[in-house]
Formats: sequence, C-alpha cells, structure tokens
Amino acid sequence: MKKLIILLHGVGSSGADLEGLGYFFQQVMPEIEFASPNGSVAFDGGGEGYQWFSLAGVTETLRTERIVAARADFDAIINHILKEHDIVAGRDKVILLGFSQGSIMALDALVTERFPLAGVVAFSGRLSSPKPYHPAKNTPVLLVHGMADAVIPWAESEAAAAALIEAGCYEVETLFEPDVVHTISGDGIAKAMAFVTEQFELN
Repeated sequence: MKKLIILLHGVGSSGADLEGLGYFFQQVMPEIEFASPNGSVAFDGGGEGYQWFSLAGVTETLRTERIVAARADFDAIINHILKEHDIVAGRDKVILLGFSQGSIMALDALVTERFPLAGVVAFSGRLSSPKPYHPAKNTPVLLVHGMADAVIPWAESEAAAAALIEAGCYEVETLFEPDVVHTISGDGIAKAMAFVTEQFELN
C-alpha cells in the first residue's frame, strides 16, 4: 500500500514553498510519498507564483463560480500525480493537504467526491463550493485555522466544519489557534502529523 500526500499551496505561492512540509512528514514516516504541484495558472498579481483561480475582483458569488471553473485543470493535475505515483484506488491511500486557496480546492474535491481520499487537511481555508455537498462519508477532515487570521477569518473554518458535519462527514476535527495569523504554525503541523499518521495507519 502506498501513502501519498498532495500538498496544495496558497495563491501567489508555488509548490516549492510546501516541499519542506513534505520532507518533514517523510522524516516521521519515511514510507510517505508526497507531491507539491504548482497551481494550474500563473498568479495574476505579478511575480513568479501560481494560483488555482483568480482573486481579481472576487466576490462570494464569483469565488464559487471560479472554483467550479478551476475544477478541470485542478483534476488534471491531481490525476497526473496519481498516475505518476501509480496510485490504485482501494489499495493505496491519498491525503490532500492544503493551505489557504489550496485548502479551498481540497475541500471542493472532498465535497464533490471526485477522488478516493483517506483524508483532507485544510489550513486557513474556507468552504466556498456550491451546494449540494456530497462528501465521502468515510473521509475524515482536519481544519486548522489561526484566530488572528486577517486574510481568511477563522470563522470560515468553523462554518466549514458545521457544513461538513451536516453533509454527513463522520469525522471532522478542528484546531482553532488564538493569536495565530494566516500561516501554518508549529502546533498546526503537529496536529496535522498526528492526523495523517492515524489515517495512514488505519486498515
């Protein structure tokens, strides 16, 4: 059985920015494979980063529309990674771990059940996908959010947890961190490590 984590970066960043997290997971569980792809399009705010969808002029309604429009390119990237790592559904385990916009896309994949997932970890994200939600009932979720986040309010993850539970997710864990801004903290990484380890060790 293979164990694969796919790391999904935030807007204006790149896959390289999360590779260190992948290597950290490998130090604890050497058998873990990881992939940290670039977003599907170049960041339209300048620089050399990438994004999964544009934030230019974004509103709540536009964000939802852009998530739906981004699915085809996102799925192509994920399917390429699954093929590259020779992942077989039912045999291997895959976890999506996202930050910010990467979390938005990870949660979108979850609530549309487009991939067989062993779990989803969403740092500093939100659930902006259009309803109805159809998450896999046996896919656990961990939502981590700093309560001092001025980019995406932590209440977004609180609302996401409630929506996922209402939609039928059987296990939704949360970690809301006082005084933590829009970032991945050490405590957040520790919580994610425990979550990932548990999901990969389950039969």
